[in-house]
Amino acid sequence: MIRFNFETTFTLSSKNSYKNWIKSIIACEHFKTGEINYIFCDDKYLLKINQQFLKHDDFTDIITFDYSNEGVLSGDIYISITRVRENSEIFGATFQDELLRVLSHGIFHLCGYKDKTKNAALNMRKKEEWAINLFKQISQTIVN
Repeated sequence: MIRFNFETTFTLSSKNSYKNWIKSIIACEHFKTGEINYIFCDDKYLLKINQQFLKHDDFTDIITFDYSNEGVLSGDIYISITRVRENSEIFGATFQDELLRVLSHGIFHLCGYKDKTKNAALNMRKKEEWAINLFKQISQTIVN
């Protein structure tokens, strides 16, 4: 089950479209969907999580806590909407594309993908781009 939780004024429209897309990513990666919680928050909220649990004292756009077991993906994925907005401006992306990037980024971490080395980060970017395009293809199919 995929749940969206909001610790900020941000809201997600068409929740079922996002859930179906996330389930498609998981299936394409040959996993099953377990309990996945997205928590949308602001910088201050996520900074506290980062300090308390990871001992990092900096802002980030996403933190993923992995509780997966035996091919079933489960976890808590915290996303700072503040960072997503800023990053979309910095990278010249739409807010929607940047949001899709971080939504999928958390899932790919649950799938076991890393991003700490240059090659791993490049691979993660390719997976994110694939996922963004998948969302657009699914959305286009629904419209037509």
